Amino acid sequence: MTFNEGAQITPGRVSVGGSGGGGRGGRGGKVALGGGLGGILVLVLALLFGGDPGTALGNLTGAQDDAQLGTGSLSQVANCKTGVDANRDVNCRVALTAESLDAVWAQELGKQTGTPYVMPGVMLFSGSVNTGCGNATSDVGPFYCPADSTAYFDTSFFQLLVDQFGSSAGPLAQEYVVAHEIGHHIQNQLGDIGRAQADPKGAQSGAVRTELQADCYAGVWAHYADTLPAPGSNEPFLKPLTETDIRDALSAASSVGDDRIQRASSGRVNPEGWTHGSSEQRQKWFLTGYKTGKVGACNTYAARDLDNPPALTTR
Repeated sequence: MTFNEGAQITPGRVSVGGSGGGGRGGRGGKVALGGGLGGILVLVLALLFGGDPGTALGNLTGAQDDAQLGTGSLSQVANCKTGVDANRDVNCRVALTAESLDAVWAQELGKQTGTPYVMPGVMLFSGSVNTGCGNATSDVGPFYCPADSTAYFDTSFFQLLVDQFGSSAGPLAQEYVVAHEIGHHIQNQLGDIGRAQADPKGAQSGAVRTELQADCYAGVWAHYADTLPAPGSNEPFLKPLTETDIRDALSAASSVGDDRIQRASSGRVNPEGWTHGSSEQRQKWFLTGYKTGKVGACNTYAARDLDNPPALTTR
């Protein structure tokens, strides 16, 4: 999904932090939620139970030059101005995606649920970062911290997603990651996010339902993102979605399903250890949000069959 060139990036919408070095992943009073794509099983368990994510996955390397990934420098974020910058620079892309998410949820959350949207923090970092949930490193991937209502991104993760997990490098694959993390913020506003900690693993667990709901909320964003006008432009933030865009998002969702991660690491699948859902489930719940545009269609907690979202099976 490509941004319209005239879309304006608001200075200061995203902040920049991080030490630039490694370190132990930490945890505070509230557990950070590893996102749709940062939720590699062993890393989530390390966060939940006090292990060291730095030993679970090697340090991430900086994003390499790529026609679709783009290159990004945290020092250049202040120069992110328009959709042109977002289309060439991965950090600018996160910034403008966050603004697109703000526009969608400011319009839809209050209308559909009666809860006014409150903008979350969005921070780009490199290496490690201090958060309201403790110290975290790049090793845990993108995540949302409910204690400080902030989503954190080290964009070098997007290259790892391609190199190690076979995801598409398309822009919507990256934008989906941002939308998923902001989906956790929507859960925080609606009072659902604590269900993940109360029931942390298993195929029918609260953790899986929480992650699948965030996937669905990412789909809700995609439903509206190419129709809402961007500030400073008569055009929407994003150009109309193509079939390739949707395949990119589905590729990202599929690449780190619990079943795929387990099969790659151990050669077998154990649903009792799931924390994020299967590849197929993640794709289906994203499509549920995308096809309906309805927050109510994302009620994974009430779903009897996570493999078959009601909003898809009744269409």
